[in-house]
Amino acid sequence: MITFQYLSQLKLKTFLFSGISMKGYKLQTSPCEIPANQDKIIKEHFGLASDGNSKISIAHMTAPSGWSEPYQTPDFDEFTLVISGKKQIIIDDKKIILEVGQSIKVFKNSRVQYSNPFSKPCKYISICTPAFSPKTANRE
Repeated sequence: MITFQYLSQLKLKTFLFSGISMKGYKLQTSPCEIPANQDKIIKEHFGLASDGNSKISIAHMTAPSGWSEPYQTPDFDEFTLVISGKKQIIIDDKKIILEVGQSIKVFKNSRVQYSNPFSKPCKYISICTPAFSPKTANRE
């Protein structure tokens, strides 16, 4: 079991990685739940918060109806794959609606805002390279 600390919203959090690490692979059996606003659920499988990996973060997210984040200009590329529901993404004033089975890569240094203005929750996978951190998200 690996113990590490992660700075989230100005609070130091301690998490435990309870996955299985064997020669040739690392099995994640209990992703790290990251505190988020507006009832959003973030379960990071690999990344800074879950196992200290700074190169990539992979998270399963659930954004409730009405959820939104402030604009940001991240220092990482972010890939999103929608599993259920819909997700709205505004990139440099262009509005994009992702639906089930659709994906997008938002390039680092792009001004972007993520939201779910729809009536149903949106479940999606988010992958960031390098790994997501609140500091490198550069939120407005």
